[in-house]
Amino acid sequence: MADITFDDIKQAVTDCINHQVRSVTDWHFGEPVYENPDECPELEGTAGLRELSARLHWTNFRMWHLEDRVRRTDVPEKVIAECKFAYDRLNAVRNSLAEAIDVCLVSMMHRLLPADCEDRYNTETVGCALDRLSVLALRVYHMEEQARRRDAAEEHKETCSGLCGKVQAKHDRLMRSVLELIDDYAEGRKKPEVHQYFKMYNDPAMNPELYKNK
Repeated sequence: MADITFDDIKQAVTDCINHQVRSVTDWHFGEPVYENPDECPELEGTAGLRELSARLHWTNFRMWHLEDRVRRTDVPEKVIAECKFAYDRLNAVRNSLAEAIDVCLVSMMHRLLPADCEDRYNTETVGCALDRLSVLALRVYHMEEQARRRDAAEEHKETCSGLCGKVQAKHDRLMRSVLELIDDYAEGRKKPEVHQYFKMYNDPAMNPELYKNK
């Protein structure tokens, strides 16, 4: 990791985003196999960044389809409850992976930052942005899917096609902003940081609905 440069980091982030777009299609034909799919490993370097990003995207992929399933009204309530619990569990994994991405990036960038780097921070970290880009990639795929539906009315397909263009433009703008943020770090205009979620609802010692009814 000693020889990593900002160009290497920028290329790795680009690879992560491109993988998100490609894998949405691939995974609808064959889902990936992870030995521990809900694990949040501590990884380093550009290879670690790519792995964490792929795991984050896979988590969002599963959450997306749970979101669809939980809105069914033709299945027993038990099925919906199980979906909600599964979604909540995956959301915790998602938060941990976004945070791990920031940890990985900050560890790579720390020694590369200019000595006179300004004490300024972005409103969103790269880990959070990669999470948003993952969801946008999923939205583009499924909006395109709606626009191609043979059983849908033409008006529906035209609406979805128009929305797809807007979502794609939003994805492209965010991707450009993330890469520009890496340049800001390299030039010392901003400092990277780790976004910590500080979630309380999964902690039995902090959620009153859990500890008061023991």
